[in-house]
Amino acid sequence: MSKAASVKKSEKEFEPKVLVFACNWCSYAGADTAGVSRLEYSPNVRLLRVMCSGRVHPSFVLKAFVEGSDGVIVSGCHFGDCLYMFGNYKAQEQYGKLKSLVELIGLEPDRIALEWISAAEGPRFAKVINDFVETIRTLGPSPLVKRNGR
Repeated sequence: MSKAASVKKSEKEFEPKVLVFACNWCSYAGADTAGVSRLEYSPNVRLLRVMCSGRVHPSFVLKAFVEGSDGVIVSGCHFGDCLYMFGNYKAQEQYGKLKSLVELIGLEPDRIALEWISAAEGPRFAKVINDFVETIRTLGPSPLVKRNGR
């Protein structure tokens, strides 16, 4: 098989790897609601439960890209629902900085997302995940992953 045919085949077989930083109190519970309700969402995601979306430092997201993620979602409580009062405001502030950093290192800004999902929003959780995975599938593998040879 020629190298070009091999590359085309691997592009067709691309399955995105998506990491979701999910707030313990809302988004993670939303994922649980989706599971309990037997809602299907893409198996391309890995959930990482964090105590608050405001605790997700931009360096965590950048490290996820370096370690092989093609896309990253930071998900927390809706405004006014944060157990820690202002965690989601902090997450929003850090997300703005993160978006600039992602562009600076040459990644498409659509590879990251900030979403607010409550514990009762299982269907919304499934939709957000499925839509995001399709977006990443359209963008293709992360250039950082290609450079690392993974």
